[in-house]
Amino acid sequence: MLNVQGITYRIAGRLLLDDAGVAIPTGHRVGLVGRNGTGKSTLFRIILGELSPETGHVSTLRNARIGTVAQEAPGGEESLIDVVLAGDSERAELLARADQETDPHAIAEIQARLMDIGAHSAPARAAAILSGLGFSDDAMQGPCSALSGGWRMRVALAAALFGQPDVLLLDEPTNYLDFEGTVWLTTFLKSYPSTVLMISHDRDVLNQVVDGIVHLDQGKLTLYQGSYDSFDRQRREQQALSQKLRKKQEAHRAHMQAYVDRFRYKASKARQAQSRLKALAKLEPIAEVIENRVAEFHFPNPEKELAPPLVAMDKAAVGYEPGKAILRNLTLRIDPDDRIALLGSNGNGKSTFAKLLTGKLKASQGSIVTAPRMSVGYFAQHQMDELADGRTPYDYITDLMPEASVADRRARLGAAGFGAALAQSKCSTLSGGEKARLLFLLATFHAPHVLILDEPTNHLDMDSRESLILAINDYAGAVILIAHDRHIVETCADTLWLVEKGSVRVFDGDLQQYADQVLSQRKVLTRSAPPLPPAAAKPAARPQKSLQKQLRDVEERMEALRGKITVLDHALADHTIYKDEPRKAADFARLRTKLATDLDTLETEWLALHDETADA
Repeated sequence: MLNVQGITYRIAGRLLLDDAGVAIPTGHRVGLVGRNGTGKSTLFRIILGELSPETGHVSTLRNARIGTVAQEAPGGEESLIDVVLAGDSERAELLARADQETDPHAIAEIQARLMDIGAHSAPARAAAILSGLGFSDDAMQGPCSALSGGWRMRVALAAALFGQPDVLLLDEPTNYLDFEGTVWLTTFLKSYPSTVLMISHDRDVLNQVVDGIVHLDQGKLTLYQGSYDSFDRQRREQQALSQKLRKKQEAHRAHMQAYVDRFRYKASKARQAQSRLKALAKLEPIAEVIENRVAEFHFPNPEKELAPPLVAMDKAAVGYEPGKAILRNLTLRIDPDDRIALLGSNGNGKSTFAKLLTGKLKASQGSIVTAPRMSVGYFAQHQMDELADGRTPYDYITDLMPEASVADRRARLGAAGFGAALAQSKCSTLSGGEKARLLFLLATFHAPHVLILDEPTNHLDMDSRESLILAINDYAGAVILIAHDRHIVETCADTLWLVEKGSVRVFDGDLQQYADQVLSQRKVLTRSAPPLPPAAAKPAARPQKSLQKQLRDVEERMEALRGKITVLDHALADHTIYKDEPRKAADFARLRTKLATDLDTLETEWLALHDETADA
């Protein structure tokens, strides 16, 4: 049980949490939603003990471990696999004690606990999580210092998942993931054995993972049972009912007030008038539903329609160095009304393809023909870092409208959601969502014929995402979409292109079929389950006779390992060894752990061979 009771918290005099409370049952997976800036991340910090509230407290079951993704992404020389393994603090502590302990009874207890928590399979489980989040086997053995910031955050997420705390707090965990990583994480969290509280604006993730929604609104926490769609429906019904009751109450109040005003001074009706006056005083008003509507997105349509195709590629290749193509054999076309979503893991070339379309990269082979006077608008999250801290939205719009009047500039900013005060705010003070709005304004200002959106939903709350979807669907130009948010892909894209193996091709299937393909390649691994081989990694079919021989060989090796483990178990079961030969006992224990890991690996190989035999 995670119990939040009577929490009140202010930031700079602004009331974020007002006697807020909620009780989350043990083992439940719950989404925390609310508008940006309402205090969701602040609540997380209070739960973690990083902030102290004015009133109230947070309690959990005794000795429950609360974990979250580390704010500081790992960047040392430790390998990725070692960083993730360190995420299980209990295992790390036990292994450290096992190397130093000399007391025979203590050694026995340590080894028993290591077996209870499945310590022998930990490296395989850590590798499975890293693989699910998109890391290759070679990358897992490399240092964290070789990774970019986004990939380091994936390592931090992997460590948090591997540690399996009793209460797992996740703050927008998909922001640093591609679609493939999001699909894997969704499946992983659906079977997570402990309590999860997750801040997310990803509608699809919330619908698939959680069994409850906590809504933070006007400083209060309200728990709704069910998925996000269920919560959205319940909230709208409550709002409609509240509006209806309020109108009915106002009509009733007006009727009674009219009676009082008419008869309060008439002797024959004075008593009834006084009675209604008292009733009016006691009539509790029904709170008005406050709708803080987000500023709508609007993308100006191209002024002049161009003849198709806008872009035609014929066996084109592109790269960053001569003779080293990242993408090749590109034979594609883009038409004015296309809605294309690019699929494929990060690192496969989606951003390279986007840069090719924007003209930042030139084709090294083949041909690319673009329509005359075609313009391209480009939005990418990394552009936030390029906004100058000391400049304001008004400064940027002045660059684009140097001859315009102040009123015209402010009108353009106002339409994009930047009021007078916000328009003069320095970029360093803008929130992530506000910076995103500014980038959308800059990318679409000249009404491009092609709009490329690279992870456009990061930093946007749920209502802003829905507004963005409407703007994309109303836009008359072509759209190239790169997004991990399944909801926006399904509602905006009608064509899927897969970027993989050094090329780009049309994907003949829908998004669900692609998600199933991803999951077959990135098997979800729980604490108790051994890793399964990726389906895509199966070798080409081999002769049945050869497969059967390999199966027998693996089975024999497995049997030999089981025999050795049995011998060690008998030896370790004799308590005298811990007293008479403690070092030998420790060596035996370490050898048993290694043999168990080897057996795990062989069992995985056996499963793969068995599946291949069945398919043959």
